[in-house]
Amino acid sequence: MKELFLVAVGAALVNNVVLSQFLGLCPFLGVSKKVKTAAGMGGAVIFVITVSSAVTWLINHFVLETLSVTYMQTIVFILVIAALVQFVEMFLKKYSQGLYQALGVYLPLITTNCAVLGVAISNASDGYGFVTALVSGFATAVGFTISIVILAGIREKIEYNDIPASFQGMPIVLVTAGLMAIAFYGFAGLI
Repeated sequence: MKELFLVAVGAALVNNVVLSQFLGLCPFLGVSKKVKTAAGMGGAVIFVITVSSAVTWLINHFVLETLSVTYMQTIVFILVIAALVQFVEMFLKKYSQGLYQALGVYLPLITTNCAVLGVAISNASDGYGFVTALVSGFATAVGFTISIVILAGIREKIEYNDIPASFQGMPIVLVTAGLMAIAFYGFAGLI
């Protein structure tokens, strides 16, 4: 139990997928304009990364390793992730039109989000068991959600501030993300 807790804290805070590994920056910077949209993207990413962690572990363990074709790992993992994202997209289109419209092009980009693929590959390369891989995937996605929601909240607040012309737009967002990365570095002492 202690090991699972350490994996979860490490994945969510210490080794945050966005702020320390720099994976998944496209949706992180693109969807973080409003907290509601960022939370919706975070929810979609939590679902996709958690389920893909489980499915890719099963496929890797029972199919790829059994047949000695682990060199096909990346291609198989991308296909699994693409199928899961299509499921999420169809679900949101049917049950949450507003969120589907707000996420726009960033929802299909979860398919190519390197954070999702990175978690699947790192779970396989670290030799995690099924439960540990599931916890790692979920915690990584929660860390992504925490990061994107915090950035969205800050962006909503700085929208009304007097920012020098050279820092308006994406430059101030990148400075903010850098400061967040420094702040998250403080969690390194937890584990």
